[in-house]
Parts: sequence; C-alpha cells; structure tokens
Amino acid sequence: MAQFFVIHPDNPQARLIREAVKILREGGVIVYPTDSCYALGCMLGDKAALERILEIRGVDLKQRMMTLVCHDLSELANYAKVDNGQFRVLKSTTPGSYTFILQATREVPRRTLHPKRSTIGLRVPDHKVALALLEELGEPILSCTLLLPGDAEPLSDPYEIRERLEHAVDAVIDGGWCGTEPTTVIDMTDGMELVRQGKGPLAPFGL
Repeated sequence: MAQFFVIHPDNPQARLIREAVKILREGGVIVYPTDSCYALGCMLGDKAALERILEIRGVDLKQRMMTLVCHDLSELANYAKVDNGQFRVLKSTTPGSYTFILQATREVPRRTLHPKRSTIGLRVPDHKVALALLEELGEPILSCTLLLPGDAEPLSDPYEIRERLEHAVDAVIDGGWCGTEPTTVIDMTDGMELVRQGKGPLAPFGL
C-alpha cells in the first residue's frame, strides 16, 4: 500500500520531504509533482526500481523515455557533456518545462542511455516540491511522465493516482494541480533540434 503525502506546493514540509526521500533511498518508486506533469521516479542506480517503473508504464528501455531530473545546472553537468554554448542556453532556460537531450557522461548507467548515441534526457524542474526532493536526495531522480497504458493524458489528480497505483508504487506525493502537458524536448547533441513541443516555449531557442 502506497504512502500518501500531502505536501504544500509553495512551502514543502521538510519532514514529509525527508520521508519521501527515505523511500527513494530504500529502493522505492514514488509519484511526485513537477512543473509539467506528475512523474514516476526512482534512484538512478536502482535497476529493480527502474524495472518497476517500466512495468507500470507498459514500456521497455528500447523506447528511451526516462529522464534524469536534476536540482540545478551544476548537478546536470555531472551527468552530461556540456560545452560553453550549450551551458549558456541551459542557464537561460532552467529551471523550466524542458527536457534536453545531451551526450551522457560515465556517471550515467548504460542501461538508461540511448543504445546507439549514448545520450540521456536531463531537466531541471521549476517546482518547489520537486526541487526540495532533489535537494534532500543530493542526486538526480530517474523519472518519466505518469502516463499509464491506454490513457490519452498523464494522470493529474493525486487521489486518482493513489487509487490506481496504490499497490504499484511506494509513495504518492500530492503537490496540487500540475497539468497534463509534458515538457518541450530539445536535442542539443548536434545544434538545436525540436523533438517535441510541450509546455516550455520555443522562443529561447530560435525554433
């Protein structure tokens, strides 16, 4: 049975953040709010937890839908190779509703990478609950959008999420309304390419 935490979206309660992070560190899978949609998350190096997320989503790693959600740019740079030009763009657009495809460093487990390009999706969310979780954890959360098989849109009601996933995840964080529009995805590995237009505006990229 999943634990259910009601965490204030603007003033996250430190005690509840610590409890949720403890669940992550013990191998748990959580549902948490971001600035785009609710997300499923686990520890980066936890293969068993990752497999649980893939089962919940009804997908496999070949579809490469996992993202590293980071607390800030300095953390992101530990997991991706970023040149000066890319850094300037990232600095002007984070935190925000964007996922950036970048060349991964050796810190990223191979099983989470694109099989041919060694790339990974990374992002810094603009949501106080997500950022509080990341700060307490001290490392990225391996995440994907909470879109269940057969659903047209991501789940957005925390009580419906609990009802449908109470036996599949270890914790559900109610952080209020997030919306159902996913992030805008920009591939920065060779110039600037729009992969998916979502919540984040395109103006900063000239696309």
